[in-house]
Amino acid sequence: MNNAFAWTRRAFIAGLAGAAVAAPLRAAEGLPKVVVTKDPNCGCCSGWADHLKQAGFQVEVVETTEMNRVKTRLGVPQALASCHTGEVGGYVIEGHVPAPSIKRLLAERHQAVGLAVPGMPVGSPGMEVEGMEPDTYEVILFGPSGQRSFARYRGRQEA
Repeated sequence: MNNAFAWTRRAFIAGLAGAAVAAPLRAAEGLPKVVVTKDPNCGCCSGWADHLKQAGFQVEVVETTEMNRVKTRLGVPQALASCHTGEVGGYVIEGHVPAPSIKRLLAERHQAVGLAVPGMPVGSPGMEVEGMEPDTYEVILFGPSGQRSFARYRGRQEA
């Protein structure tokens, strides 16, 4: 009987250790893949894709010189355009949107086309410039019912 208890205790401890190792993997598996379409010559787009990977997203990068066609097909308003476009969970992610805003959008399931950070704000994910103060910028939720502020950041920190 004592041997059976020892085995159960060992199995329990091994199970806890396995769960601790697997928990981050399961969290990453719970996030959908982001397909990032970018111009082959853009380095900041690769920086944004790396930011998403570090946040636990799986990322597929598609390169094209026809970015305007991609944006038009996905319904990105010209005023919100940036250098790259992502697609995740049925949403469009335009520009240097921080991963926490994407996760929030996916959790809250807003009726929208997606999120955008127009332009290329200094300090946003992928646009870090050593020695320069980060910009404060808005993440815009956009769709058929218009546009509104979804979040505000200074660099990578929500403001």
